[in-house]
Amino acid sequence: MSLLRNKEVKRFSAGVLILSAALVIAGFMNSVEAGVLVLITAFLLCLAFFIFTFYRYRQIRKLSDYLRRICAGEHSLDIRDNVEGELSILKNEIYKVTLMLSEYNKQLQHEKLRLSEHMADISHQLKTPLTSMMVMVDLLNNQDLPPEKRREFTVRISSQLKRIEWLVSSLLKMAMLDAGVIKMKREEVKVRTLIENALKPLIIPMEIKGITCSVTGGDMVLICDLQWTTEAIINIMKNCIEHTREHDKIEVTAKDNPIYFEIRISDNGPGISKEDLPHIFTRFYRGKNASPGSVGIGLAMAKSIIKEQNGDITVKSRQGSGTTFFVRLYKATI
Repeated sequence: MSLLRNKEVKRFSAGVLILSAALVIAGFMNSVEAGVLVLITAFLLCLAFFIFTFYRYRQIRKLSDYLRRICAGEHSLDIRDNVEGELSILKNEIYKVTLMLSEYNKQLQHEKLRLSEHMADISHQLKTPLTSMMVMVDLLNNQDLPPEKRREFTVRISSQLKRIEWLVSSLLKMAMLDAGVIKMKREEVKVRTLIENALKPLIIPMEIKGITCSVTGGDMVLICDLQWTTEAIINIMKNCIEHTREHDKIEVTAKDNPIYFEIRISDNGPGISKEDLPHIFTRFYRGKNASPGSVGIGLAMAKSIIKEQNGDITVKSRQGSGTTFFVRLYKATI
């Protein structure tokens, strides 16, 4: 019996027996009736103690069995009761911890599923240009390939390599943001400087389409991390350039109020459908009007960067009337 293997129970039992024996002897020395009365009383007290202790052990064994079943994955078990006492308090606390573990386990499963989906998307995005390059490399090995075709394939391979480089670089940046290893700086930056830095890598696609960019409120100063905020603005501007009509313009407007700094970036493209609008900041999501080379991580990364700086990005769009992105950097913690 596990009860009798407990050292504390053994010691207590030995003490009670010795004390009871002493009282019984003292009772018999006084009179036979007193001795019998003390003997019966001591026996009943010892019996009550062992019954109560045995009951407590049974409850503890039930708790142990409950915990083993929880470890086996039965997170729906409910051990709570409405009885007052230490065991009831312990049961309720264990149930609370069980609920927390159950929610944490569901979250882990959800994150695992998301990671699996993201890995599948990444594999697909990398596989497509790699397969294309392998085919073109095989064709380049053909000695009879015309010079013009050789040049064309070389340009295509270079373009695909740049695409892979951008994709890997973006994924690494997103991983750094998710891991929380990036410390955002707080420095004074002019809006005009921020926009100019963001437009530098986008000059060629803008010139090809004849797109111009107008900036209102460019002398306004905001507090942000110049490097990372530029990265976010680049991704938003790139999206706007892809959807702006040829020989038209993108408008950037900066505003300041006591609560936040705001940068509005507007294009006059086809707009975003109601079905796509809630998902455009979701990783790897590609809407109906997405460009053929879109991966679906640019806007998601932009939102992550701005959120890391106590900010947010929202969007307003109507089909046929263009799209406006609102980048807000709050001046105080919200």
